[in-house]
Amino acid sequence: QVQLVESGGGLVQAGGSLRLSCAASGRTVSLYAMGWYRQAPGKEREFVANMRWSGGTTYYADSVKGRFSISRPRTLNTVYLQMQNLKAEDTAVYYCKADVVGGQERWGQGTQVTVSS
Repeated sequence: QVQLVESGGGLVQAGGSLRLSCAASGRTVSLYAMGWYRQAPGKEREFVANMRWSGGTTYYADSVKGRFSISRPRTLNTVYLQMQNLKAEDTAVYYCKADVVGGQERWGQGTQVTVSS
């Protein structure tokens, strides 16, 4: 199985930046894609961004396009989410998600991002 460990959340002022990291371990040869979702208080979990492992194609939610960037170092089973120009509405728990060949999903434990206005 694949295990995910997230890091990098915290408190930042509006307009600031943060970088989230998600490291995958275990059966990483089965990875198909990795990405990020978020859940704000009282709201459903929503898609933020993801990246296909083969080819590196990326996808973004409209609400974060131009401000967030997902990337992956070639030699690591890690995905980063660089967040810039953060807004109060970006406040949420951010979850890393891995899609595994065969249709299974793995989720990280979540990391809190709080943007103060």
